[in-house]
Amino acid sequence: MKSRGDQEWIVVRGMGSISGLGGTPEEVYASYTSGKTAFTTLDHLGNDTPVAPISLAAENLLQDLLQENPVYDSLDRSVQLAILAARQAVAQAGWTMGEELPVGINLGSSRGATGLFEHFHADFLKTPEKRLSPGVSPSTTLGNVASWVANDLQAQGPLISHSVTCSTALQAFANGVAWLKSGMAKRFLVGGTEAPLTSFTIAQMKSIGIYSKFTADDHPCRPLNKEHNTFVLGEGAAVFALERMTQQELEALGQEKAVVVTAVGMKYERSPSKTGISKEGSHFQAAMRDALQQAALSPADLDALVLHAPGTKAGDAAELAAIDSVFGENAPDFFSNKSQIGHTLGASGALSAEMGIALLLSHFWTRAHQSNRVNPSSHPHHIMVNAAGFGGNAASLLFTLITK
Repeated sequence: MKSRGDQEWIVVRGMGSISGLGGTPEEVYASYTSGKTAFTTLDHLGNDTPVAPISLAAENLLQDLLQENPVYDSLDRSVQLAILAARQAVAQAGWTMGEELPVGINLGSSRGATGLFEHFHADFLKTPEKRLSPGVSPSTTLGNVASWVANDLQAQGPLISHSVTCSTALQAFANGVAWLKSGMAKRFLVGGTEAPLTSFTIAQMKSIGIYSKFTADDHPCRPLNKEHNTFVLGEGAAVFALERMTQQELEALGQEKAVVVTAVGMKYERSPSKTGISKEGSHFQAAMRDALQQAALSPADLDALVLHAPGTKAGDAAELAAIDSVFGENAPDFFSNKSQIGHTLGASGALSAEMGIALLLSHFWTRAHQSNRVNPSSHPHHIMVNAAGFGGNAASLLFTLITK
C-alpha cells in the first residue's frame, strides 16, 4: 500500500497559448478579466465574415519567430503557433530537454496544414504541368506538427500528431496521461493547434448553415443562444506540460497550489447526422459520466464546467441536454471562451483547458451561466472541460486543484 508521499499525480507543470486572447499568460488573463473579444474581419475573407485571429501582440511574437529562423517561414501557420505555445509551456515547467529525461509530444489539429495545403493546391490547379516543390508533401502532413515542435525544442521521446476533429486536444490529454500512468514516460507535452482562417474553410462552415450572421463588432459568437446559429472561426494553439510526480516530488517544488489531471472521459455515439449530434447529446453524457467515474466524484462535487458550446443551436442544445441528464439540479456554473475567440476547431479543447486552469488558479471567476445551486462554490477545486467533434466523438477532461 502506497504512503501519502508515494501517491502519484499527473501534474500540469506548465502551459502556453497563442490566440485572440493574447500571446503571453499576462495578456490572456487580462483579456479574460476584461471580457475583451478578438473578432474582426480580414481582407481576404471579406468584410461580412467575422473571424477571431490571434492578437496583435501574439502576431508580433509569431513574426519574431520567423525572423529568428527563416526555415520556419516555410511551415504552416498551425505549426508555427504550436511551436510558440510549446516554448511557453516548457519554459513555465522549467524543463531542460535532453536524452537523460525524454519528453513525449502529442499535438493535434482538426485540419492540419490548412493554409499551406490550400496555397499549394491552388498553384497546382493553375499550372498542373509544373513540377511541385519537393517540400510540398512533408510540409503538409499532419505529423508535421509534433515533429517540428520536437525539432524546435530539441526534444527526445515519442512524437504523435493526430486529428479527432474538435475533440483533438482533449484526446491528446488522454493519450499523454495514458503514457505517463503506464510508466512509459515521465513527461509529456499535449495540446492542439489550428489556423483555419482561409476562404475555403470559411466556405465549408457556411455551407453547413452554422456561420454567424452578426457583424464582428456585434458579439458574433453567442454560445447558448437559442435563436440563431452564431458559429465563428478563430485560430490559436495551446500546449500543456504534464509530468508524473509523487506527492514528495510535488511538495519539493514548494508551490502552494498545483493543478492535476484526474480524468479524461472519452465516448462515441453512432453519428445520426453529418455533424454527429443527437438531441440528447449521448456522447457528451457518456464522456462526462466516464470522467466523473474515473475520478470517483459525484456530479455535486464539480464546481464548474467549461462548455464546448460552439454557438450552434443544435450543438449547444445537445450539450445542455446532456448536462441536464448527468447533473440535474446539481449542474455547476458554466463557462465558455468562444464568445471571445470563436471556435478554434482542433485547438478549442486546449484553449478551453487553459480557461479551466485559469479558473482553478482564481485568475478570474466570472460566470457565463449562474448555477441554481443553493451554495455555489466561491473557490473551485474540480473543473470539467468538454469537447466534441464531427463523427460523434466527445471528451471530458477533469482538473483538480490540490493545495498544501
